[in-house]
Amino acid sequence: MTLTPLGLPTIARPVGPAPATGPLIDTFGRVAADLRVSLTDRCNLRCTYCMPAEGLDWLPGADLLTRDELTRLIRVAVTRLGITGVRFTGGEPLLSPHLEDVIAAAAALQPRPAIAVTTNGIGLAKRAATLKKAGLNRVNVSLDTLDPDRFAAITRRRRLPEVLDGLAAAKAAGLSPVKVNAVLDPETGLDDAPALLRFCLEHGYQLRIIEQMPLDAGHHWQRGSVLQADQILTALRREFSLRPDPAPRGSAPAELWQVVHDGGAVLGTVGVIASVSAAFCSTCDRTRLTADGQVRNCLFSQQETDLRALLRGGADDDALEAAWRAAMWAKAAGHGINDPGFVQPDRPMSAIGG
Repeated sequence: MTLTPLGLPTIARPVGPAPATGPLIDTFGRVAADLRVSLTDRCNLRCTYCMPAEGLDWLPGADLLTRDELTRLIRVAVTRLGITGVRFTGGEPLLSPHLEDVIAAAAALQPRPAIAVTTNGIGLAKRAATLKKAGLNRVNVSLDTLDPDRFAAITRRRRLPEVLDGLAAAKAAGLSPVKVNAVLDPETGLDDAPALLRFCLEHGYQLRIIEQMPLDAGHHWQRGSVLQADQILTALRREFSLRPDPAPRGSAPAELWQVVHDGGAVLGTVGVIASVSAAFCSTCDRTRLTADGQVRNCLFSQQETDLRALLRGGADDDALEAAWRAAMWAKAAGHGINDPGFVQPDRPMSAIGG
């Protein structure tokens, strides 16, 4: 079988409308089973690779999905579209007043999806146990450096201790595995990476290092400044012995490496998400719902499907399902970051959801 550069088959794709039943599929045969739900575009940090120091014009409250609208769409996704995993994101999801309620609603569904949250960790120390009780399974906490001054420079806030406290609270509450998401600074990141891995190994966290993607509000992203996977692995290997993890990768975005002791014992794993240098679009299994009720079939899509308008116009679940299926059926072969004509989406990451 001949494959495209993205690893997708070059066989003839189906024509016509999306299937009315079965898995949430696109014309390349990829099945979306992982739903990312953005609860808010607001954030209490101002990371340099995401938004300007003064912040952004937040979505008006009336534009955001209500708790009941969120829970209804999640129910449609799980019970009708075959979604098996739901991850709540932002902005910063801990700023949403609905977080515990929508987690509990998702946890009550049959079949029950796996439920996760991606957070910057601020406020997590006080809520980890409550979130666990509501039905949350695990968390990913964003942490790009352990150096307080570098943290302040990246996030424009001096709140590193709160993030570290949030990580510890998540582990204590049993939200495991606790994962640390790191987007490395182009100038200092290769120094930060070994320190982050050492910290995660010591505390039983799992580190995931993510190549910086073109999703900043100011559209200042430059390909030449991105620290790529091979550079990251080279920096880690100066202090650690790494070998490929033998477990099948499947649809996971991270390529995993085992960290091994000189005697061969496995100390833990580290993952590198090479969204730019080694796109994994061929195995993507994600569908995305923005805080204002738009379905996106890719982080970098230029089109959205408005489920909020359908909800507020009185649409039944059949209509919501059909619109969602049509949105995913139209998914492109890949994100196009490496194409000469790539155009960054208008919405930044904070408004799309991680």
